[in-house]
Amino acid sequence: MDKIKQNRAFIVRYFNAISGVKKTKELCEKFMIDPKLIDHILFFDGAFPGYELFIEEMIAEEKKVLVRGRAKGVHEAEFNGIPPTYKEMDLPFVIRYTIEDGKIVDHWLMADQVILMKQLGISDSKEIQPT
Repeated sequence: MDKIKQNRAFIVRYFNAISGVKKTKELCEKFMIDPKLIDHILFFDGAFPGYELFIEEMIAEEKKVLVRGRAKGVHEAEFNGIPPTYKEMDLPFVIRYTIEDGKIVDHWLMADQVILMKQLGISDSKEIQPT
């Protein structure tokens, strides 16, 4: 199997392993050495315990894998000073992983925080009307 196919398969295994379960540092370290990604996952799992991950699209090239996906969960604990709302989140995101020697060594993540705030009932921002 070529490296691109191996990296794609690795990301699918990774998503399957951490989706819908309590995420621990030990679990994360099975797949990554990127400390910022580990911290992000543990922080997010603290507020949305056992959140699920879904791959909608994946593109791979050499040691990079880009995933467009969704995170789904329930806001059950404090999140950036926001007390639990017990509302569901369905957050679209794009993440790019760099994989070396069978581990994620770096990532770049973009998620729409405005969508998340609206889902939690925090933001009632209205569309800006043209003037």
